[in-house]
Amino acid sequence: MMKNNWKKVKLGDLCHFQYGKSLPSQKRIAGEYPVYGSGGITGFHNDFFIKAPGIIIGRKGSIGTVYFSDKNFCPIDTVYYIEENKNIYDLKFLYYLLSNSGLDKLNSDAAVPGLNRNTAHQQKFLIPERIGDQKKIAEILSGYDDLIENNNRRIKILEEMAQAIYKQWFVDFKFPGYEKVKMVDSSAGEAGGELGLIPEGWEAKMIKDFIDIKSGFPFSSLSYGDNGEYGLVTIKNVQDAEFVTDCTTRILNVPENMPEHCFLNEGDILLSLTGNIGRVCLVYGGTFLLNQRVAKLFPRKVEYGSFIYMLFRDNEFKNQLEMLSNGVAQQNLSPIEMSNIKIAFPNEKYMKIFHAEISPMLSNILLLKNKNLNLRQTRDLLLPKLMNGEIDL
Repeated sequence: MMKNNWKKVKLGDLCHFQYGKSLPSQKRIAGEYPVYGSGGITGFHNDFFIKAPGIIIGRKGSIGTVYFSDKNFCPIDTVYYIEENKNIYDLKFLYYLLSNSGLDKLNSDAAVPGLNRNTAHQQKFLIPERIGDQKKIAEILSGYDDLIENNNRRIKILEEMAQAIYKQWFVDFKFPGYEKVKMVDSSAGEAGGELGLIPEGWEAKMIKDFIDIKSGFPFSSLSYGDNGEYGLVTIKNVQDAEFVTDCTTRILNVPENMPEHCFLNEGDILLSLTGNIGRVCLVYGGTFLLNQRVAKLFPRKVEYGSFIYMLFRDNEFKNQLEMLSNGVAQQNLSPIEMSNIKIAFPNEKYMKIFHAEISPMLSNILLLKNKNLNLRQTRDLLLPKLMNGEIDL
C-alpha cells in the first residue's frame, strides 16, 4: 500500500539526464573547478560548464555511479548531469534517490558498459509529493555525510602533518638539534652505501635490516563462502594510504597451511606487489586475511613502525620502487629486490622521538576511519528505508 503523501513517478518525468561535454586532459587548464568522469573527479579546470549544485551520473565505464557537486563543475562526455530545479524536486533528495536506484545494473552495452538515457528515464520510483518532506529525508542523510566529510578533513590534516614532519626530519635532515650534528659520508655505515652525506650516527641500511616482508597466501576457491567470517584482502583493497574494507570475496574455511601472518590486525602495514605497485595502507575495520600479491611489512622493532609507514608513503621512495618493478603486461615488485634498497637510517634516539610524535597521529587517523565506516554503514541502512517510506519523518 502506498503511503499517504507519496507518489510513483517515472524518473524522466521528475528530472532530465543531460549529456556531459568533451574535455580532453590536454585541453584542461589547471584551476579550481572539478572535472567529473564516471569514476568521479578526474582533474580540475580553470572554467566550468555547469553552475552548482548538480548531480553527475556515470554513463560509460562505471555506469550508474552518482556524485553530488556543490561547486561549479565540468561533466565530461562519459557522464550525464542533472541541474537544480527547486519547483519540482529537492536536488539532494534526488541525489540519494539515484544512489539507491540500481542504475548501475542497467548496462545496455555488452562490449563497453553503458547507461542508456531512455532506459534510465523509464525507471519508476516512489517519492514524497511534498518537497518539504524530500528535504527532511535529505537532511537526515546529509547529517551523516557531513560528519564523514568533517572526519575526512581531519584525516587529511593529520596525514599532511605526518608527511611534513617525515620530510623535514628524514629527507631534508632538519630533525630536532640537527644544527649540532655533523654530516658524514654514508659509506661509513655497516651496509656501506652511496647516499652522499648523512647525519653522524645514522647508517646506510638496507630495507631488510629493519623490515621483514611477508607475502599473502594463495587461497583456493574451495575456501570461499558468502557468509565467511574473514574478508579476503587483495591488491584492490590496498589503495594509496587507503584501506578498502569492502571485500568481494570472503573466506569460510581457513586453510590449515596458511601462515599465521596472514591474519590481519588493525594497524598492520600492507604493500601492493603487482598492478599499481608500492601502494601502502594501514588495516582497520574488520576481520581479514591476506591474499597473495599483497605483502605485510613487519617492523623489527615497534618504534620503527611509524618511520616505515611514512617511508613507504614518501614519493622519492615510491619512485625507487617503481624503478625496481618489472613485467610487460603488469608491474611486479620483488620483495627480495626491494629488501636490498639502501636508505639513510636514523639512530635509535630519533627513531623513538619520531614514533612518539607520529604514532598518535596514525592512531587518530585509524580512529576517524573507523568512525567513518560506522557512519557509512548506518547511513546505508537508513537510505533504502527512508527512500521506501518505511520510516516516518
